Amino acid sequence: MLDLILRSTALVAGTLSLLAALGVVQPAFSQPADPAKEPVVLGVSGPLTGQYAQYGAQWQRGFDLALEQVNAGGGIQGRPLRVQFEDSQSDPKQTVAIARKFVADSRIVAELGDFTSAASMAASPIYQNGGLVQFGFTNSHPDFTRGGDFVWSNALNQAEEMPVLADYAVTALGLKRVALLFINNDWGRTSKDLFAKAAKERGAEVVGAEGYLADEKDFRSALVRVRDTKPDGIVLVSYYADGAQITRQLREAGLTQPVVAAGSVYSPKFLELGGAAVEGVHTTTPFFPGDPRPEVQTFVKAYTGKYGVEPDAYSSRAYDALLLLATVIRQSGTDRTAVRDGLATVKDAPSVVYGTVRFDPQTRRVDKPLSTRLVVQNGGFALWEQAGREPAAAKAAN
Repeated sequence: MLDLILRSTALVAGTLSLLAALGVVQPAFSQPADPAKEPVVLGVSGPLTGQYAQYGAQWQRGFDLALEQVNAGGGIQGRPLRVQFEDSQSDPKQTVAIARKFVADSRIVAELGDFTSAASMAASPIYQNGGLVQFGFTNSHPDFTRGGDFVWSNALNQAEEMPVLADYAVTALGLKRVALLFINNDWGRTSKDLFAKAAKERGAEVVGAEGYLADEKDFRSALVRVRDTKPDGIVLVSYYADGAQITRQLREAGLTQPVVAAGSVYSPKFLELGGAAVEGVHTTTPFFPGDPRPEVQTFVKAYTGKYGVEPDAYSSRAYDALLLLATVIRQSGTDRTAVRDGLATVKDAPSVVYGTVRFDPQTRRVDKPLSTRLVVQNGGFALWEQAGREPAAAKAAN
């Protein structure tokens, strides 16, 4: 009889376990989740592998430091803030799939990324139709935020950045005949056209423009054509890897003209890959760790203490974007539409990149962003000694 009772007890326990696993019944010891303690989740679509992986790694450091600080300060109304980072390789096909995944996940209250404007814009219709904020903090294409009222950015857009770069090259450095090398994608072509227009307005001539593909390694034939235009300066619309390779090869070809590069080259990897060849290259950035502003130096100290290296433009942008969204969500709530509305109304949100941030609700871009002029000096980036810090829009109007 005892054996029969034991077998029956085991059978009942096994049946209950199976039903619990199938979700038909809940184990007696389980506790319902407390919504007030559940994490607030931000989705991130960005490159952790592939040709842009270094940018994703820099993002991740900025996010991690910001998360530590937000959660140490009580999170979002007592709820921890979390990031769900999906590797897109900045491939438009993958960003579309990630967007569908994020829109379908009710835990995610806003999305950050992707890295390139092309990859982000491919996914924008999904975020817009799904009513989930897409916050492209490195997306400079002028059309990016035209994707709808759920598409926002705190990045300097190309229509502002290229006149700033032209002002540096033409007005400050005195270049009058410039040759352009540009990556032949949507971002590169748009930037090239905007730079050429701005350079002409400042009295300079673009004497040649050479496009190249993202996976190209040998630029010698393009550089021969550049040399034949007899430029007094060379402008690069490039990322750090291709920009470093082009600069190496143009120096090897005997081209000694000043090089002015888009702010996308501002990365430690540009210095590492370019070596001595990139000495003297000029660029611009919205963030520089040598900026004496107290909020910048506080961030630099915390970042350096955690990672043992100084932050760059991309780690600082990620840090800034996450803190900005945390501020908005604290003020407006975790509802997806409330996040969108909160971005339109937030005023003077703290920012290590811009000092404080407010948005133009029509363009969904930062109102009056800043930019700083740099030069590669003694193997590192340094402030260009004649440059001051002023609103990009003011520089563009000069």
